[in-house]
Amino acid sequence: MPTPKGGYRLKDGSRVPGTTTVIGRFKESGGLIQWAYKRGKEDGLAGNARARLYDEVGKAADIGTMAHWLVEKHIDRASFLGKSVGTLREAFPDMSPDMYKTAHDAFQAYLDWQDMTHLEIVEQEMELVSEEYKYGGTPDAIGVVNGKLCLVDWKTSNGVYSDHLVQLAAYRHLWNETHPERQLTGGSHLCRFAKTHGDFAHHHYPNLDDGWEQFKLFRRAYEVDKSLKERTK
Repeated sequence: MPTPKGGYRLKDGSRVPGTTTVIGRFKESGGLIQWAYKRGKEDGLAGNARARLYDEVGKAADIGTMAHWLVEKHIDRASFLGKSVGTLREAFPDMSPDMYKTAHDAFQAYLDWQDMTHLEIVEQEMELVSEEYKYGGTPDAIGVVNGKLCLVDWKTSNGVYSDHLVQLAAYRHLWNETHPERQLTGGSHLCRFAKTHGDFAHHHYPNLDDGWEQFKLFRRAYEVDKSLKERTK
């Protein structure tokens, strides 16, 4: 979720970085770089090859993005079943008919999983700030599965990466710190839409203590990195 316009702030008004900002400073981009390199090598990056490469990246992202968008609208109580293609055309006017259909199919796969697990969303896109670790974040949602409160997050990617787990762990801490009376006991659910085909996959992580340890290291390193950059000005 995007950072609020005013940024994340502590109770005393001090501004703090967001979860994705901290992780992004040390994020591994190997998967995307490898994919771009492979496509570039195949095309030779000659003539219009670069344009085709960038166009393909854009197309790949759009299917997952549209499916994710449909999920958010569904959670907002909007009814898109049976008319989602038309709605998608209004929101994403430049996509092809096949892409609209693929996004709808991905959304339907999510609905099937939601019905199977009886997922109930109880909170959505909460702007949270940790006074202890001085960072903020906006988790996608808090839900209930099998009677247990859990974190629910949607991703648009062709795989699950370690930074996803670090982010989930950081979001989990944000909620638990700011809601001591409503602790997350049902783990973290990552719902992923593949970029190219919109394939839906669900991953459940009962425990992400290692991800939380990694985020704490990133948070400390973020301050050190900021200090070093200031010395080079």
